[in-house]
Amino acid sequence: MSDDEAEPSAKSTKYGAHRHSAPPTRAALALYAFVRAVLAGFSYLFWRLEVHGREHVPESGSFILAPIHRSNIDTVVVCTCTRRRMRYMGKDTMWKYRWSAWFFSSMGGYPVRRDVADREAMRLSLELAGGTEPIVMFPEGTRRSGPVLRAEDMHDGPAYVACKAGIPIVPVGIGGSEDAMPKGAKGIRPVKLAIDIGTPIHPPKSTTGRVSRRAVRDLTEELRAEIQVLFDRSQERVGKPNPPP
Repeated sequence: MSDDEAEPSAKSTKYGAHRHSAPPTRAALALYAFVRAVLAGFSYLFWRLEVHGREHVPESGSFILAPIHRSNIDTVVVCTCTRRRMRYMGKDTMWKYRWSAWFFSSMGGYPVRRDVADREAMRLSLELAGGTEPIVMFPEGTRRSGPVLRAEDMHDGPAYVACKAGIPIVPVGIGGSEDAMPKGAKGIRPVKLAIDIGTPIHPPKSTTGRVSRRAVRDLTEELRAEIQVLFDRSQERVGKPNPPP
């Protein structure tokens, strides 16, 4: 492999990928639909959630939904972006117990280790990207704070998967979630929330089948800039505009 070709690196996890990449059962689909309806209804009532730009969400095929990450509730409210079942990365400790492993797997989750660059999780993401379900990937990797998406906080995972699988990335801004539940908070507040969904960003086509580091870096920066625009817009909708840079 050449130095110019991008590749996910580091240690592998010990869980098996086949279980998480298998088609969902009817029970899993029913559970997802029920839980999504409950969470969406709660979000609309408690946070007076507004969702703008749903027309940009593909109706079929796989894609990456890439939201900003300012609060734990981001994972809850992004389910309102589409009725389609989405796949989520989650901390591997959430699969520690049999009942929690069943629940989170049924909800479309699959485990990732945060202490290393998880090669197995990346391989599973690529396998899922070749299927039909959307994948939620937070480009910042973990919760951040403040009005600016910093380039140094962005991870290349979403761009790498998009380039490798040839699927689009749909950027998402979420306004108000940090006020609703900031990092370290033990409860949630009934503040107004807004979601802005951007137009899909399509990765460059490769004639060799390889993905260059330059292509991944450029796509990551394009994604960062677009999420920033959407984040600024969503913050304005909830009456908490971000300060100018």
